[in-house]
Amino acid sequence: MTENQISEKVIGCAILVHKALGPGLLESAYQECLFFELKEVGLKVEKQKPLPLIYKDVKLDVGYRLDLIVEEKVIIELKSVETLNDIHVAQMITYLKLSGCKLGLLLNFNVLRLIDGLKRIVNNL
Repeated sequence: MTENQISEKVIGCAILVHKALGPGLLESAYQECLFFELKEVGLKVEKQKPLPLIYKDVKLDVGYRLDLIVEEKVIIELKSVETLNDIHVAQMITYLKLSGCKLGLLLNFNVLRLIDGLKRIVNNL
């Protein structure tokens, strides 16, 4: 399955969760529900996956964790904030570089329409 096919399913599941719960909850609530929905459609998904930092050939465990990673290809970072900022995008770019993944979805659930809280970020290795 390609990154684009995965992202299409992820976005569909995220819209279902957002329609059911609406805006205003904690990120952890959306994470659990999206995790459930992604598993329901048959995707391999991991939550809170540790992401080590490699610095000068030394693996450092500095506590970075991916909210969700789907099919070991697409990173999902969940937010429930007033607005997405450049720092959120920068965080995703860093996660993509550290993981070697090509695609990340930044999802802000604190919006009236989820499509307004979606950013698709590509790592141009």
